[in-house]
Amino acid sequence: MNLLAEELNDLIQPANLHVFDMLSEVGKNLFFPKGILTQGAEAKEKAHRFNATIGMATEKGRTMYLPSVMSMIRGLEPEETLAYAPSYGIMPLRKAWKDSILEKNPSLSGKKISLPVVTNALTHGLSVVSDMWVNPGDVITLPDKLWGNYNMVFAVRRGARIVTYGLFENGRGFNLKGFENCLKTEAAKKDKLIVLFNFPNNPTGYTVTNGEADRIVEILLNIAEKGKNILALTDDAYFGLFYEKEALQESIFSRMTGRHPRLFAIKLDGATKENYVWGLRVGFITYGGYFGGNHDQVYNALERKTAGAVRGSISNVSHLSQSIVLKSLLAPTYKDEKEEKLRIMTERAQEVKRVLANDKYREAWEVYPFNSGYFMCLKLNKVDAETLRVHLLDRYGIGLISLGKHDLRIAFSCVEKEDLQELFDTILKGVKDLDH
Repeated sequence: MNLLAEELNDLIQPANLHVFDMLSEVGKNLFFPKGILTQGAEAKEKAHRFNATIGMATEKGRTMYLPSVMSMIRGLEPEETLAYAPSYGIMPLRKAWKDSILEKNPSLSGKKISLPVVTNALTHGLSVVSDMWVNPGDVITLPDKLWGNYNMVFAVRRGARIVTYGLFENGRGFNLKGFENCLKTEAAKKDKLIVLFNFPNNPTGYTVTNGEADRIVEILLNIAEKGKNILALTDDAYFGLFYEKEALQESIFSRMTGRHPRLFAIKLDGATKENYVWGLRVGFITYGGYFGGNHDQVYNALERKTAGAVRGSISNVSHLSQSIVLKSLLAPTYKDEKEEKLRIMTERAQEVKRVLANDKYREAWEVYPFNSGYFMCLKLNKVDAETLRVHLLDRYGIGLISLGKHDLRIAFSCVEKEDLQELFDTILKGVKDLDH
């Protein structure tokens, strides 16, 4: 093991041995290399005469650039856009995003969380977490309504075993009993459990209520009390898109952070969906644990391991993308802009509920609960989901996503409010075409 990795491990182990034990073998061996990067950072600070350390070109003391490139970038300098960013992410963005997490999650008041490390959006963040925390054979519990790419990230790439429980109880709220039974069953076989939460949920658009969130955390704490280590991941890709007051308005990460030495929470989020910048690919990994009085020291060690994982995969995230996100976060109109887009999305969600309340649809499908996010799902009663998907596409020019035999996912996020009635009426027409 590299000496730098050993030094980081020596910071984590005394503060919380359970968290150290949850690291994968890769995670235990990860470190942030000193080498060229460290020497370059030292030179940037002290080399006042010549700095010939980094693999970039300069001209008259500035980052070299092609005018044809910079002519397309307004309001930002070459140093903010074309230069390499640190593997951790640029510091002003990390601090600004942490501030935004604390503001959006008031339950974190008084709790210690890490500085976020910047990733190439959520999928890369999940892959980094998978490398750092998942060993082959580890168990990851997920609801049966899940984003298909989890299988690629955790099972295919890292050899984890995914175990599912029913998301809904009798087609209504979160299936607390099924969730608890699933965890208890796996806890009887394993000393380490990985639990992944995705609220708002993709594909159903469901976020748990405050009461359901409290009970989920209670279940986790009960299992932790019995000597099991729990790594709790929150995929908060659609955070903030809450359309009903009953839905939990914070990340469940807030309720798990600092609660028990054996319960360690990792928040994955990003500007991607929250700020409507899908192609900029800016995400974050933030840690929340129980470390006595050594939080800053341990978080710094984990951030260095995480930056090492970024360095060893993509090196760093686009500086241009990070600068755009940062400037937007700091813009005086930012909050008003967010509220306006949330209003549009809320109106669409409310229109979906209004349309689907009509009794004429009841024979064709059931509606899974939804209160947030981009999506909602139908459970088809009479026809096969894939057959209907293809029929709607070929005959009516409507594109939807089929999930399994019965479920159909509709992204109302990309349908205008005034078109939603026609959309669902046409889906019903497609069902009737097939059910004759």
